[in-house]
Amino acid sequence: MTATAASRTPTLPAPRPDRPLLKVCGLKYPANVAAVAALPVDMLGFIFASKSPRYAPPALDAAQLRALPVCKVGVFVDEAPAVIRRTALHFGLTAVQLHGQESAADCAALAAAGLPVLKAVGVGAQLDLERLAAYAPFCSYFIFDTAGPAAGGNGTAFDWELLRAYNLPTPYLLAGGLGPANAAALRGLQLPGLAGFDVNSRVEQGPGLKDIGLLRTFIDEVYG
Repeated sequence: MTATAASRTPTLPAPRPDRPLLKVCGLKYPANVAAVAALPVDMLGFIFASKSPRYAPPALDAAQLRALPVCKVGVFVDEAPAVIRRTALHFGLTAVQLHGQESAADCAALAAAGLPVLKAVGVGAQLDLERLAAYAPFCSYFIFDTAGPAAGGNGTAFDWELLRAYNLPTPYLLAGGLGPANAAALRGLQLPGLAGFDVNSRVEQGPGLKDIGLLRTFIDEVYG
């Protein structure tokens, strides 16, 4: 990674004791990106998996993305680390999110290249903490999403009580069907390791087009 990539700003936010972090994922349209970035959010997520309906590059303005004064996370699914590094440099990404079957070695290679890694983990009937322990040293965050057929998320919630047993040092973002409908349950939610929330399909008008009104409602009800 070049000095330019290593010194890009802003940095990936650390967990805060007073307020959960908020990541809005699946953005693709420049004007909508700017509108979401103006809200009190901590991270914006952009999907670089071509099979996703929220695939960002056809519409995404790279110059605008590089200029955004907010943490920018690029989401990849089983992509080669070299491709991820080139994409991160071109779009000025702050961090990368791996949403496929990537190995702990893949995470280690990207982290060593100066890219903070968020590793998404599909949660079904159980949470395999023993397997995740190998990833923990190389990941800044885990993202716990609902396991299902879609690699990039399935828009439904899993049983959050499974996270009561979480005992790894890596903090995580809770994902999976989060939106205004479950905002009341999220407000004040206390789980070991929980650092924030990751919203996507439940706060949009259509794939990649976020509903600013729904986002404001979510923020007001969870953080207000």
